Amino acid sequence: MNGDRNDEVPNPVGPTQPLDWKFSQVFGERTAGEEVQEVDIISAIEFDKTGDHLATGDRGGRVVLFERTDSRDNNGNRRDLERMDYQIRHPEFRYKTEFQSHEPEFDYLKSLEIEEKINKIKWCQTANGALFLLSTNDKTIKYWKVQEKKVKKISEMNIDPSKTMGNGSTAGPSIPTSPKPFLANGGSPEKSSYSNLSNDLAFPPGGIPSLRLPVVSSQETSLVARCRRIYAHAHDYHINSISNNSDGETFISADDLRINLWNLEISNQKVITSAEFHPTHCNTLAYSSSKGSIRLIDLRQSALCDTHSKLFEEQEAPGSRSFFTEIIASISDIKFGKDGRHILSRDYMTLKLWDINMDSGPVATFQVHEYLRPKLCDLYENDSIFDKFECCLSGDGSRVATGSYSNLFRVFGCGNGSSEATTLEASKNPMRRHVQTPARPSRSLGSLTRVVRRGGDSPGSDANGNSFDFSTKLLHLAWHPTENSLACAAANSLYMYYA
Repeated sequence: MNGDRNDEVPNPVGPTQPLDWKFSQVFGERTAGEEVQEVDIISAIEFDKTGDHLATGDRGGRVVLFERTDSRDNNGNRRDLERMDYQIRHPEFRYKTEFQSHEPEFDYLKSLEIEEKINKIKWCQTANGALFLLSTNDKTIKYWKVQEKKVKKISEMNIDPSKTMGNGSTAGPSIPTSPKPFLANGGSPEKSSYSNLSNDLAFPPGGIPSLRLPVVSSQETSLVARCRRIYAHAHDYHINSISNNSDGETFISADDLRINLWNLEISNQKVITSAEFHPTHCNTLAYSSSKGSIRLIDLRQSALCDTHSKLFEEQEAPGSRSFFTEIIASISDIKFGKDGRHILSRDYMTLKLWDINMDSGPVATFQVHEYLRPKLCDLYENDSIFDKFECCLSGDGSRVATGSYSNLFRVFGCGNGSSEATTLEASKNPMRRHVQTPARPSRSLGSLTRVVRRGGDSPGSDANGNSFDFSTKLLHLAWHPTENSLACAAANSLYMYYA
């Protein structure tokens, strides 16, 4: 130690006595010989600032909350009582609630699975009796609100149960059984008809009530955890730290090479998969996302693309969500039509044609890979489900094209009354695998009516009985701007076709 320094912290009076540690509690203790499940292993633990709540996270993506039950108020300040060597009861906690914070995810940019293990938990400021906390796995941070909700139950009916029958009518021979004329709202011209009713029942003046309403009261409370925000797609490496600011509004997250500063109320992060300027309007551009949506941006409103003028997305059918829904909905390519009126988009299963004046849904949908729906598990295992197929439109906007597996590409007609749906092979004999499937007559795009067409769908084999080869795929193709000419890339070969 440097004896010349005068800024040393003075030693406390008297030597510090060693603490005498004693056992307090244990939760989830395993019995002898019991095997520990991987998902139950605790991976994060954190007290809140008051010490009244404790949170743990495990490798199964769950967050478990505990609350303190012993009294901390012993007729004086705890610190003062400790200085007085006052015997204080040790802190005791009890289980409060638990919720599933994270599920297995996918990194769409790298085609990697992200496990649900909780890496870190941080408590945020409480408000209105609710608890707030941040939890994160390797890639995604979530902001949770845990609050007590009152459960309402029927406590009693508003009439005497001893004077009611099974159908809710008042019992007793004094009530006339013959039908009587009644006025609107339960009134009766014969007031004497209910004069013999029990005095215990109070009825509003002017008539007998037609409805007997139960009395509802709040008797129980339950804890409900709700995810308020999700902060995703901002880290290339695994998140190793999160820390909330004392301002109660911001927090930081860190990986091996990057630190991000977040606002708790802003979480609209998404993966942009494709972008394109409008062919004639220099202030308009469109971009697609991994969520299956297309946003139209007007640069006259803002130079930043954080707000959109129009949003194009197709609503998910009720009950159709599955493990692969988000993956196959990710849009891999978009193209403006030459007239600037329409946008063509390609996701894994379909081609969709959108009218920029109608954002309620696509005006036409062309099924490209519907036959692969039963094979999605296999396609996920070999990463084919993440293949990014491009799309293109003809110069006159009457046809669209996209690629597929086995070096096939498909051309669909989208003009008035067109039923064209052709499958060709990228080879010197493109019609060798020609499949012409009748499609419903199309309608005029100007009618803004949604059309669904199926073309070239087959159960995994072509017209000649050849099975599809998922290792050969035609991802890239382009349509000549003024002529019916297509250029297709199949591995290292470039094929040109004309019609």
